[in-house]
Amino acid sequence: MLRIEDTDQTRFVAGAEKYIVEALAWCGISPDEGIGGEDRGNGPYRQSERKPMYREYAERLLAADKAYIAFDTAEELDTMRQMAKDAGAANWQYNYITRGNMKNSLTLPKEEVDAKVAAGEPYVVRIKLPRDHEVRFEDTIRGWVSVNTNNMDDKVLFKADGMPTYHLANIVDDHLMEITHVIRGEEWLPSAPLHVMLYEAFGWDCPTFAHLPLLLKPDGPGKLSKRDGDRLGFPVFPIDWKNDETGETASGYREFGFFPGAFINMLALLGWNPGTEQEIFDLQGLVDAFDLSKVSKSGAKFDFEKGKWFNQLYLRDLSEAELAHELKNV
Repeated sequence: MLRIEDTDQTRFVAGAEKYIVEALAWCGISPDEGIGGEDRGNGPYRQSERKPMYREYAERLLAADKAYIAFDTAEELDTMRQMAKDAGAANWQYNYITRGNMKNSLTLPKEEVDAKVAAGEPYVVRIKLPRDHEVRFEDTIRGWVSVNTNNMDDKVLFKADGMPTYHLANIVDDHLMEITHVIRGEEWLPSAPLHVMLYEAFGWDCPTFAHLPLLLKPDGPGKLSKRDGDRLGFPVFPIDWKNDETGETASGYREFGFFPGAFINMLALLGWNPGTEQEIFDLQGLVDAFDLSKVSKSGAKFDFEKGKWFNQLYLRDLSEAELAHELKNV
């Protein structure tokens, strides 16, 4: 299923959806459902087009006392953060302690809250995390994870612009679309306890979580970025990309002369090992061999030279007719 998660309109990039579809098609990955696939009764598949539905679920949480309305302005929140910083606190959080001193439906009389909402005063909906509750869940790659809610903050679930945040939209959509596995980068691991709490608040079963290791730059510590590719002379995008609004560009593996199979083969073996000496897989072979339990916990250093080695093997495997076809299209 291909779902476009575009709830953050400030980060919307024109042409990005078309690019994603084209890049997946070049890789030989065609969605069965969603954007570029069938509508199997779970659409629409752009979260921005599902906007009215999310408010209903935010209201459910409010009615169950699992969330609350907050009227604090950006300036007021910045003031609280600065005050905490000046006092030597590392990081101010909107949580079970500080929410008692803020402008929200937990501190204001109901009549005043209703009047503010009726008058159109901007507000957000925040999750109401319980005090001193241990959130435990099992990650397929990392094992059991445990976080106390005293170390979490009451994240915004529904924004003043009427759009949900990633947290609310994804939990609702994953449940409604019957997603069984949530597989994403390890940078999302700190958000997983919040998502577990949301599943519990709605009374839904959690999917299986798996947080993948990061791809690391080849010449030092840190996460691989487009800038590293520009600096070291290799692409980090599957196909060429150009942002028509900003003029920003990024080179792609397709235009570098890579075969889609070689590109996929290279990516699959970053952070995953089949447990055998086999390195060359076609797409179906990867599907058959893949097992989340064999994904590494540690990040994988990106190796462009190994990618070229894969591509060379795919080139050698071409028949004369296939090679002639490739040469005609150069």
